[in-house]
Amino acid sequence: MITFLEGKLQVKQLGRVEMNVGGVGYEVFIPLSSYDALPLEGEHCRVLTHHHITDADQKLFGFQSEDERDMFLKLLTISGVGPKLAIAALSGLPVRELKNALINGDVKRVSTISGIGKKTAERIVMELRDKFDSGEQLDAFAPIDAATGDTRMRDAALALAALGQKPEDAAKMIKGVAKNLAPDMTVEDLIRMALTK
Repeated sequence: MITFLEGKLQVKQLGRVEMNVGGVGYEVFIPLSSYDALPLEGEHCRVLTHHHITDADQKLFGFQSEDERDMFLKLLTISGVGPKLAIAALSGLPVRELKNALINGDVKRVSTISGIGKKTAERIVMELRDKFDSGEQLDAFAPIDAATGDTRMRDAALALAALGQKPEDAAKMIKGVAKNLAPDMTVEDLIRMALTK
């Protein structure tokens, strides 16, 4: 199996790239999210890959993050979802948003992706919503404040989950006290507030 390619980015186009690895050219199909993260043509880069082999052909699909590749592989486990549709899903929504939609059972959001109708969206949500570990579920419910890099809400939700709360309940408890979040509050303060509310 080819798990990654490292070399010169020979050609960069929407949906595909060509990598020159030791004088051998590889065509790799990519989602839009990976396209945006790749360097300019002619520069050195590393692309994580999935080598998809069928009786008819074989193709390489490339990703800039492990999260993208994991989501791609999860999507491939669903009957009726092939690599082309999985790439479309990753191109239609960023991985974090797609994960949130799946965990929250948001069929409407998933069906906004080009090529995914309501029935397919329902099947994807039904089959994947429970395939995420508790950390990923908490990320969906208690995201990091991207502007400040503040992880206190997420850390407090993780701690509540470790104390036996269901991930979605832990996240709701923390969200319930989030409006009282002050700059000097610690994770322990948040947990105490959530447990006494």
